[in-house]
Amino acid sequence: MILLANGKLITRDADGAGYYPDGGVVIDGEKIAAVGETAALKAQYPQAEFVDAHGGVIMPGLINAHTHIYSALARGLSIAGNNPTNFYEVLDGTWWAIDRHLDLEATRASAQALVIDSIKQGVTTIFDHHASFCEIPGSLMKIADVTQEFGMRACLCYEVSDRDGEEKSIQSVQENKDFIDYCEKNPSDMLKAMFGGHALFTISDKTFDRMNAANGGRAGYHIHVSEGMNDVYDSLQNYGRRPVQRLQDHGILGEKTILGHCIHVNTAEMDIIKATDTMCVNNPESNMGNAVGISPVLQLHKKGILVGMGTDAYTNDMLESIKVALCSQRHNACLPNVGWCEVTDMLFHNNAKIAKRLGFPTLGVLKPGAAADVIVMDYKPFTPFSDENIDGHMIFGMTGRQCQTTIINGKLLMRDRQLVNIDEEAVNAHVLESAKRLWGQLNHRTY
Repeated sequence: MILLANGKLITRDADGAGYYPDGGVVIDGEKIAAVGETAALKAQYPQAEFVDAHGGVIMPGLINAHTHIYSALARGLSIAGNNPTNFYEVLDGTWWAIDRHLDLEATRASAQALVIDSIKQGVTTIFDHHASFCEIPGSLMKIADVTQEFGMRACLCYEVSDRDGEEKSIQSVQENKDFIDYCEKNPSDMLKAMFGGHALFTISDKTFDRMNAANGGRAGYHIHVSEGMNDVYDSLQNYGRRPVQRLQDHGILGEKTILGHCIHVNTAEMDIIKATDTMCVNNPESNMGNAVGISPVLQLHKKGILVGMGTDAYTNDMLESIKVALCSQRHNACLPNVGWCEVTDMLFHNNAKIAKRLGFPTLGVLKPGAAADVIVMDYKPFTPFSDENIDGHMIFGMTGRQCQTTIINGKLLMRDRQLVNIDEEAVNAHVLESAKRLWGQLNHRTY
């Protein structure tokens, strides 16, 4: 049993106390047993191991609803001759070039890098969308091995695509099926499966049929939709349907399906998304970095669509993303007084709802019975602070790097900025060697 206390406790519990100026949380196994004032909890649970928050902010762990482990080794990378001028060139010249060189060992190293960085920034659950067309079979289990070894809660899928030919496409379909089979046979609150798909312009009708046959209605789909206009043009020119309509034709939509990005969806497509209770995930920094546009989050929210927040692996810092999400929505609307509730809901409430739909336990809240995913932020406010203005403090005062303690599923993974039971130096040395090998293959030189 753990008592994490002596901090400013933000519970995000709509049915209970939202804030304790000097509070804590009691963790018994994988669940939260109690929350309350530090002194009262110490008296009630004298046998619990005490973990000191040192006056920091105790809050629920963060959830990243869309990321890409395969891009982890790209930090600082420049590929010779790659100077993209449009979104397709970004994909083909950077990301597809990388994943075509990722073997199983490089996939493992990528997972190690992203998971450790996420833990260090207070992210306790990731929804990953993987691609490693160099070596597909077994890649999801390589990632799962890392997430389970390091203690990260994860939902995984493989990115089905026809871009590298039919054989690779068939292998990617099979990889999803095999991993869904594994998760069905080995149920866990720590590991879930979805059926992944790349953008529609790289998926034929034949491949959609294969995906449906392999899935058999067991898992939700996690797919990129209308991230760039090439997705829209391809659907209209080759199929006579807009992307969301095409997904509807193939039975891809539904309450357990995630549509990533959704930048260029029109009103009719939004109505279909709402009618099918399909989820969307916004990735603000990636969208702006790729110059593909800004997702109509305000309109999606107004339609009553469940919209979450991811990073598309542009960063692992969810607090960085929420800042950009707010600015981008206001800039797009040319209004300085919109977006606040929508973007804070995306990260702090909707991501937990998405996780719940996919079978995870209660996340995103600190209350008895909820999953014990808790973080402490090293933040000393110099203005009034409470649950009434916590989002303002987070948007304007906090970053992920201020995370000092991370607990996932009741296990202490980082304490006072020191990883627990993870030899970070040894792991980093292994990741660096994998990165050097990858970069050398991409640029035909030695690093």
